[in-house]
Amino acid sequence: MINRRRFSQAFAAVVATASVAGCAAPPETAPAASAAAGTGPTLVPVGPSKNAFGPLKQVNAGVLNIGYAESGPADGPVVICLHGWPYDIQSYVDVAPLLAAAGYRVIVPYLRGYGTTRFLGADTFRNGQQAVVALDIIALMDALKIEKAVLAGFDWGARTAGVLAALWPQRCKALVSVSGYLITSLKANLQPLPPRAELGWWYQYYFSTERGVLGYTQNRHDFNKLIWKIVSPRWNFDDATYDRTAASFDNPDHVAVVIHNYRWRLSLAKGDPRYDDLEQKLAAAPVITVPTITIGSDFDGAAASGEGYRKQFSGPYSHRVFTGIGHNVPQEAPQEFAKAVMDADHS
Repeated sequence: MINRRRFSQAFAAVVATASVAGCAAPPETAPAASAAAGTGPTLVPVGPSKNAFGPLKQVNAGVLNIGYAESGPADGPVVICLHGWPYDIQSYVDVAPLLAAAGYRVIVPYLRGYGTTRFLGADTFRNGQQAVVALDIIALMDALKIEKAVLAGFDWGARTAGVLAALWPQRCKALVSVSGYLITSLKANLQPLPPRAELGWWYQYYFSTERGVLGYTQNRHDFNKLIWKIVSPRWNFDDATYDRTAASFDNPDHVAVVIHNYRWRLSLAKGDPRYDDLEQKLAAAPVITVPTITIGSDFDGAAASGEGYRKQFSGPYSHRVFTGIGHNVPQEAPQEFAKAVMDADHS
């Protein structure tokens, strides 16, 4: 779930160089993060991976049958790695073996609407709101008898991990969150942005129309590949890398969950009233108390320094800036991401 302000900066840069969608607006130039913010040497996104997950597992958890990859010793400390949109478990194909080699039990689930995860009931609301996706992970932990885990994620995954850490800190040993504090405020999302920034919000406005639903249904492969190129312009992924992930978008509930998620964020679709109390708590921007490492990347533009959300974390905390890396941080910089997970666990 890409942050609209940060996406607009990335999108504007691509527009300037490639005239995406026929627009030729000048780029939104974001100031570089300062050395004081934790900027290290410029990183180079990794090339195609030679790793692959073993046979996937399935487990009934709450309203879902969740598909997930598992690596590492069964009795090791648990790390749960969460992907976002438009991505899947392949974002962690190089992170998982690094953590497993360090003794961790690594769980990488498909979120609702992706891959082999399926709804158990045909009539279940295909809901994409933030509290419900977090409850899916609680249900997964319960099903696997995991009391507490390190949670790590980006995009939807970072938001989900942050929600879980904020509302159920007893289940979260530590947190690694790309782009920082991403818990959604519906009220804040009603406020307009400057015109150039609104340009980067195009895909969510598109999703708010029935034409957008039809377009995403018919063209999700090419649509999501465009998003990858916009938000990670320096990552030279090949077709095989993209296609391994794109297969997860064939999930029969993918379009419904994605469209609901973004319409809900713009208050164009209602959530499930059973979770109104949780959403009210999240609307208050609860402080996260568990040990946390946040990560900024080139995608985050001026927000990469982390200064804008530092106050939202009250426990042991550090922030890192991965210069040269786009939005899909774990797949573009797996060694650095895995190190952040291990460091958060030991903080």
